[in-house]
Amino acid sequence: MRKISASLFISLDGVVEAPDQWHFPYFNDEMGAAVDAVLGTSDTLLIGRKTYDSFAGAWPDREAAGGEDAHFAKKLGDARKIVLSRQDLTFTWRNSELLKGEFADAVTALKNEPGGDIALSGSVSVVRQLMAHGLLDELHLLVHPIAVRKGMRLFDEGETPIPLRLISSATFSTGVLYLVYAPAERPGDAGYDEAKAHLPQSDQ
Repeated sequence: MRKISASLFISLDGVVEAPDQWHFPYFNDEMGAAVDAVLGTSDTLLIGRKTYDSFAGAWPDREAAGGEDAHFAKKLGDARKIVLSRQDLTFTWRNSELLKGEFADAVTALKNEPGGDIALSGSVSVVRQLMAHGLLDELHLLVHPIAVRKGMRLFDEGETPIPLRLISSATFSTGVLYLVYAPAERPGDAGYDEAKAHLPQSDQ
């Protein structure tokens, strides 16, 4: 089964909205390698309409311009791009198509197709749906050392907790934390009585 990984720029206070307004001062070679490890090694992108519009409005021109980022732009252009939208769309960026059918069934079928990994960048609403349906395999968070203090946060209000387990971590020279999580089983019930056994004991 194909793996689905989501990569998100996120602030210390959990904001994921409009990262172009706050994350560029922290972008360096380390972060570039982390982004490429998810997007650059996947042959399929699963993205929401707003993210698609943003990408399609920038990356084809960057590929055509032949600048420093043209190689990465070509990778994105060559990848299969599956867009989640309630509206019919006219695509101008090559290898783009609409996700057809009910979300969970369509994504499950996509995971069962032959091919390489599936990646997301941004597309918070899609990430939330994948987590809600248990379809996200890895969550890559690039945690920036800044409190943005306004904007959409990754985790919205809800009744059901989302347990995760840390599978890798790295600290970049900019202070960015690169944390990779996978789904986890819900932890057992515990309270203070269980926790107090782990407090430091008095020497007296």
